Amino acid sequence: MAYASKREMSSNKTGPLIVVALLHIVLGYALVSGLAIRVVESVREDISTFDVEEEPPPPPEEPPPPPPEQPQTQVPPPVVAPPPIVRTNTTPPPIASQPTAPPPSVTPTAPTAPPAPPAPPPPPPPPRIEPAAPRGDVRTLFSDSDYPRRALRNGEEGTARARLTIGTNGRVSGCTITQSTGSSQLDRATCDVLERRARFQAATDSTGATVQGTYDTPPITWRIQGR
Repeated sequence: MAYASKREMSSNKTGPLIVVALLHIVLGYALVSGLAIRVVESVREDISTFDVEEEPPPPPEEPPPPPPEQPQTQVPPPVVAPPPIVRTNTTPPPIASQPTAPPPSVTPTAPTAPPAPPAPPPPPPPPRIEPAAPRGDVRTLFSDSDYPRRALRNGEEGTARARLTIGTNGRVSGCTITQSTGSSQLDRATCDVLERRARFQAATDSTGATVQGTYDTPPITWRIQGR
């Protein structure tokens, strides 16, 4: 019972509250609407309408007048002097005729002979054999002491020549008198001195090898001094 009484009491309070709220809403709306209407009307009274006239477009600019035509001055044509008249001799000068030379005479030439064949090369020289040569003058090998005493006592004098045989060592290996002094003592002394003292460059053959050779002496004179 107490719960039912509470619900009745709350429902009784809610109804008047809703009515009061609705009244406030209606009054507020009426106030707002009335004020808005007055404001709009007052604004309408203040604003006056008028038509705006558009300005006419400016007139188009006229093009500038063309410049006045200048009168063209006619230039007189230049005076051309006529070319001078050159008088030429119409008659050509006489042409002297040159005597024509006779054609050169052609002498027939004999046909050239073919060149001779080259000469054959000369044959090689024969092998040269070098003879034996003395090492100095053989006559200087003789002195006064070589004079044989017997020939000196007998007063024997004379001139001898000899042919010498030269070995491969350059020494005299043989002596032959080819011209006698007339004294056997002097001929023997001539060969004895040459065999002991004479020295030679041995002879050589074509290959350069040393070979035995001969040598003919110059005249060797035996003479006693003071006679």
